[in-house]
Amino acid sequence: MSCLCCGCYLICVVLFCIGQSNADELGIAPLIGYTELQTNLPGGRHGNVRTMRAMVIRRDGTDRRSIGQELANEADAWTQFAGWSPDGTLAIIVRGCQDPENAQWEEEHKTFRFTPGKWLVDSCLVNLSTGTATNLTAVDRISHYNSGLFFMPDQKRLGFTALISGISKPFVMDLDGRNKQDLSGKDAGFAYGYSASPDGKLISYHENYQIYIANADGTGKRHIKTGHPFDFAPRWSPDGQWLLFVSGEHYNCHPHIVRADGTGLRKLADRNGYRGVMEFLDVFDFHGGSSDIPVWSSDGKSVYYTAQVASAVELFRVPIDGPPEQLTRSTAGTTHYHPQPSSDGTWLLYGSKRNGVRQVFARRMSDGFEQQITNVPAGRGAIWPLWQPVVEATVDSK
Repeated sequence: MSCLCCGCYLICVVLFCIGQSNADELGIAPLIGYTELQTNLPGGRHGNVRTMRAMVIRRDGTDRRSIGQELANEADAWTQFAGWSPDGTLAIIVRGCQDPENAQWEEEHKTFRFTPGKWLVDSCLVNLSTGTATNLTAVDRISHYNSGLFFMPDQKRLGFTALISGISKPFVMDLDGRNKQDLSGKDAGFAYGYSASPDGKLISYHENYQIYIANADGTGKRHIKTGHPFDFAPRWSPDGQWLLFVSGEHYNCHPHIVRADGTGLRKLADRNGYRGVMEFLDVFDFHGGSSDIPVWSSDGKSVYYTAQVASAVELFRVPIDGPPEQLTRSTAGTTHYHPQPSSDGTWLLYGSKRNGVRQVFARRMSDGFEQQITNVPAGRGAIWPLWQPVVEATVDSK
């Protein structure tokens, strides 16, 4: 895979120095990672999910290409774009493969069966300049199902979740995939939504649909009590002072924030009957789609989320100390999903289903100008978009 700036060292250095906003003005846009798949194949979830491929595209919609293609080297294997390294040089790719007979059993019973030998899910890194893919969770393997890979704030270790004896647990490992360590503690339940605070001192996750915070090594685990049965997907604010998550009842939960010490719990907004799940298939999906959760703005002063308005699902922004603002006003049946602000806050990336097709769009926050990024045909979809980080660097005077 070619580098972002076609191998030109000078342009690369200039891009990193000017930052994302000015780079956009010059037309040198950062990449967007996302996932494409077929959405209308018969047979249910597996028949379509196995067509998933991790993709990248420029913000202006050019240079669309698949990455990590060698990871989908089996008939029932697929790849999903799942994140970036902090410097934007590596893509985080989930590689999955399921036995088709097990998939048929799941369709008939309408539930997952993550049996070893029937499922294999790994988290990998793909180098954008060389195209090399490294399967880190296959190194000294501890589980057949590994997801949620992210870089710890010090960039010296990686976090991920691993399914061990039917229980998902938070782990850390070295950058080469070795020295995997379980952080869940004694008698831990099913954990997901694992991340680290910006200073690297704390971790958070939901366990059995309750929010917990612990020290970075897993000790000092504390339950953040909301009084609700369903607390899901905690995310740290950029300054590490707040956790954002959805709370309430399953399929009736809303954006909440709470301080890291458990104080200051507040409901920010109501999703007005939106179930919080975007349907990414056009055929029956026994799992019901993909979670559509709120995200922090780049400055941590507000939150982006989606909510029901009549028969549409619209984009909203709510300050942590003010009323919600509706950003989109769409025709009946339009669905927006997976908002992601740019690092400088000038653009909002998101998916939108219009005319029956799921595409990726970007919205300029200063004036509401909207640009369509992907152009997939009917019967296909584009989901889970993520901005490539833009890292500042200094120019070598020599």
